[in-house]
Amino acid sequence: MTIHPDLHIYDTLQKQTVPFEPLNPPHVGLYVCGPTVYGDAHLGHARTYVSFDIINRYLQHLGYKVRYVRNITDVGHLENDADEGEDKIGKKARLEQLEPMEVVQNYTNRFRKKMDELNILPPSIEPTATGHIIEQIELIQRIIDAGFAYENDGSVYFDVLKYNENHNYGKLSGRIIEELTNQTRSLDGQDSKRNPLDFALWKKASPAHIMRWNSPWSLGFPGWHVECSAMSSKYLGDYFDIHGGGMDLMFPHHECEIAQSKAGNGKDPAKYWLHVNMLTINGQKMGKSLGNFITLEELFTGTHKILEKAYHPMVVRFFILQAHYRSTLDFSNEALIAAEKGLKRMTDALETLGKLKTPSAAAQGNPENINLINNALQAAYKAMSNDFNTAMAIAQLQTLTTEINKLATSTSIDDMIDLSTFQALKEQYQLWFTNILGLQSTEQQSANNELTEHLMQMLITMRKEAKQNKDFALADKLRDELNKLNIVLKDTKDGTTWTYEAN
Repeated sequence: MTIHPDLHIYDTLQKQTVPFEPLNPPHVGLYVCGPTVYGDAHLGHARTYVSFDIINRYLQHLGYKVRYVRNITDVGHLENDADEGEDKIGKKARLEQLEPMEVVQNYTNRFRKKMDELNILPPSIEPTATGHIIEQIELIQRIIDAGFAYENDGSVYFDVLKYNENHNYGKLSGRIIEELTNQTRSLDGQDSKRNPLDFALWKKASPAHIMRWNSPWSLGFPGWHVECSAMSSKYLGDYFDIHGGGMDLMFPHHECEIAQSKAGNGKDPAKYWLHVNMLTINGQKMGKSLGNFITLEELFTGTHKILEKAYHPMVVRFFILQAHYRSTLDFSNEALIAAEKGLKRMTDALETLGKLKTPSAAAQGNPENINLINNALQAAYKAMSNDFNTAMAIAQLQTLTTEINKLATSTSIDDMIDLSTFQALKEQYQLWFTNILGLQSTEQQSANNELTEHLMQMLITMRKEAKQNKDFALADKLRDELNKLNIVLKDTKDGTTWTYEAN
């Protein structure tokens, strides 16, 4: 069997599917806009990060060395994605009477836990906006020096009209600047911007604003868009392979990123732009005002009012993979129940495959069955190499599932399949299910979670007993060894808790 993984991807900038040609093979730089950590992860997060997990996994499967950077937005994201108003994290901290970084740490930990439950591989680097204030200030200064930004009363704005004189602001999203100007003309004179299209690079902090840093312009904080330009260039270079995120980020966030990077670094930030389409719920856009905003915690526990039951994280992952990442995906109880059945059928087939008797070396098999299996395996690769089409790949795996069930009920496996095809089927079905699609049986994941929790509680008890026996060297060694695994212990008056914190 010969497999030709001729990878093509859809580039939003070129608006077509193109051959994937990395800048420095086998290395690939992948940057994905991460969450703003002021609330719990929700269904939209699941779709975006499962989709990019698949892209990351498949690139690695093809032999690429992927540096996957996914940021954490912990400052500068204002209400309604505006340039004025209150920082979302600062507002949460004020309402809950917490330090902003308490809010950030709490929701970052919860986000990572949900990503882990969805079996999403952690990124190579997970930088935070607050950890890169210096890089953002330096980028803003370069943009000013290039003549594409201006300071007004301690705030700095990107001059969109000046930039558009020689560059195309709107080339990613297809927006036309004249139309954008007409749509926003009513805002003229309402703030310190020269033009309503200009966006904030740095904002002077009001007395009530909690999060603030020193800069050449004022005591303030960075705008939302500038963080990704600063962090992606720091870890992947000024021009890297793939930049992605949800389709809702295409404008204005990614459009602003391109303008900032072009102005400050002299080049577009990325060669390819990938966007995950929106997720609807029973045909409606998800929103708190519609009462259909579902967090992953609610989904996994079944506590939201529109849910008929709790859904296992692997069921949710399988549901997401049944649609191409660029297609709209509609969530419903019926769709989740169907995904649950489809996942069980595949996990049962995987278990069956492991128990099947191996054909003899002399087995000839049935040419029709053999061709069907080989063609389905090749078609699965062809589908994934056509812009990561998981829906078509899963359809081929379902064909293989049927063939596995036929093998299980046959009276003579030698009459059905030859040895080499059987070995390829066994190896590839396991590889696709576990490594490429990142699936697990629901029972396996639950068992893994229970085992992890049991082992952690055992180690916590050992450390407690060591401290009681004044064996502080052992207690510190246990803590330090866990830290090497990115497991952080926190001692409180109610006992010791643990969290996994990816680098």
